[in-house]
Amino acid sequence: MTTLPQIYAARVASGDLVADDAQEAVLPEFERIRAELSVPAKKSWFRKSTPAPVRGLYLWGGVGRGKSMLMDLFVEHLDVPVRRVHFHAFMQEIHEAMHTARKDGVEDALHPVAKSVSDTVRVLAFDEMQITDITDAMIVGRLFEKLFEAGTVVVTTSNRVPDDLYKDGLNRQLFLPFISLIKEQMRVWELVSPNDYRQNRLAGNQVYFVQAGTEARSEIRAIWEDLSGGHAEPLALTVKGRQVTLPAFRNGVARASFFDLCGKMLGPGDYLEIAKTVKVLILEDIPALSRTNFNEAKRFVTLIDALYEAQVRLICSAAAQPEMLYLEGEGTFEFERTASRLREMQDADWGQKT
Repeated sequence: MTTLPQIYAARVASGDLVADDAQEAVLPEFERIRAELSVPAKKSWFRKSTPAPVRGLYLWGGVGRGKSMLMDLFVEHLDVPVRRVHFHAFMQEIHEAMHTARKDGVEDALHPVAKSVSDTVRVLAFDEMQITDITDAMIVGRLFEKLFEAGTVVVTTSNRVPDDLYKDGLNRQLFLPFISLIKEQMRVWELVSPNDYRQNRLAGNQVYFVQAGTEARSEIRAIWEDLSGGHAEPLALTVKGRQVTLPAFRNGVARASFFDLCGKMLGPGDYLEIAKTVKVLILEDIPALSRTNFNEAKRFVTLIDALYEAQVRLICSAAAQPEMLYLEGEGTFEFERTASRLREMQDADWGQKT
């Protein structure tokens, strides 16, 4: 059987990938998991067959270092049931399933939900494990304990070392056992690479397009396909009990229209959650702004402030250059700061602090 390091080397040789020592160093860990998963489950006359325990992987490091690409490579070459999903989306599904179980009168709603997951997949491959919500923090330990007991293997990427998960969160002492569980059940590996491939893809490229028909749309579509690297799905974020949906999301890259994010009644908390979740936002069809769409313009200003503070990379198409977007009506003076930020966010090195 061809190993993952061999597959990686072949892709480097073909020019599809650039050799990276840090990526090559972690490949044997992925291959170890893949090989151990191929061991048949132990059988017994007295009980059902149980899968051999396999220690997972917690791969963390800076943005754009290739964590998602390595995960893609791993998942693509697995021969067992696997689910690749953004961690936030997975936890949303868990909460919804628990809510349904409670309505059905189940006393411990988490038990059937965890069993449903472990019965259907052998491997959970998570993108971007991060925990900021107290409702996630309070159940994630018990959830993962049940999954690990059932033999589910977890492989995840994250921008944070496990000890920084839910950092400064409410009642964090109740969350600490989960960090210990991660270290026990998963190999923790920091991907230390000097290369930011996501940033390098954008370096020197246009990221702000004044709408000029199909050409601008075509260029943005090409950027999206390059950065997302595959099929994207909507991502629903829950903010104070409400859902905010990003229409397309993959590998930390989101794509939405101006109407999706500014034409709806969203507020600062919603935009802060978006800025915490995405690393790159492609925002299309920003219209000319004036007193006729004042509320949408105010939301756009708030969105740009949130993206700016979080150092999110912005790629967008608009009706005019930043300074010409908002020429008349209440709010033009305040928009000067937004226009300045839009200019700054076009710099080739924007977002390198993330």
